[in-house]
Amino acid sequence: MSDVRQHAEDIHGQFSDHLDVTVDDVEGRLHTLVDEYKVPMDEARRSVTNHYLEEAGLDREDISSGSSEEVSIETIDEPEQWVDLTAKVIELWEPRSDSIDQVGLVGDPTGTIKFTKWAKSELPALEEGGVYALRNVVTDEYQGRYSVKLNSTTVIEELDEELEVGDDTSEVTGALVDMQRGSGLIKRCPVEGCTRVLQNGRCSEHGEVEGEFDLRIKGVLDDGIDAHEVIFDAEATESLTGISLEEAKEMAMDALDTTIVADEIADRVLGTYYRIEGPTFGRYVLADDVGDLDGPVDGESLLIRARSM
Repeated sequence: MSDVRQHAEDIHGQFSDHLDVTVDDVEGRLHTLVDEYKVPMDEARRSVTNHYLEEAGLDREDISSGSSEEVSIETIDEPEQWVDLTAKVIELWEPRSDSIDQVGLVGDPTGTIKFTKWAKSELPALEEGGVYALRNVVTDEYQGRYSVKLNSTTVIEELDEELEVGDDTSEVTGALVDMQRGSGLIKRCPVEGCTRVLQNGRCSEHGEVEGEFDLRIKGVLDDGIDAHEVIFDAEATESLTGISLEEAKEMAMDALDTTIVADEIADRVLGTYYRIEGPTFGRYVLADDVGDLDGPVDGESLLIRARSM
């Protein structure tokens, strides 16, 4: 079976209950994009999926990939993945939107993660302290923090068991030696529930949108032995650099170039030593608490080697 055929069958499985569409129809659309227009397969698959979502009047959360697998929270490091979790509800928060039924924090022995349950999903309520098998939830990411969304395809099973929740807080020290792509002044998708960073004005899920500005640093902290990837959200970036989101927008407007913000940030922070503490999400440490250091920790000679990871 060809790769295109396999992708077509996967997409067909997502929509077979919603649309009168055949595998051959889906495969034809994929071939047109991949063979005639030389679109990469990942982008072609998103495009075809979005076409059928629009035709069926569905949101992405209304369909399942059909291939979710059991994972631990610490291994979640990519958005738009369908997974199964066994987790304990640590805390419930007050929803800020009528479209959200419940929002809070769940955890397993490897760490914790935010969850959102949509009102339209009509799923049973989760209780603080309860342990649940959550089947078919979709991952999301914002500011380096990963989360999971419970949707109409999710299955919730309450378990009569205890579950220990682990601590995923890390502390790293060293010199900030590199800023990765996606640092500085960025734009995010404004669609409710979507916080994806736009690429050339496009959201990977919602297409061309008028984005909302945000500020962040995706950096590499080097301790002389290991390199640690860290993310500073808008608040942490302002505290670190003295540049607010509004000031960053003004800088970009005056220069007619958003890259000037990343350049200015780099001038202010690269080569400086920091102690950073925060939760670990995938390969990133989120900078919740940041302290300046005068030099290498414990007097060790720190080898500064700027590298993009």
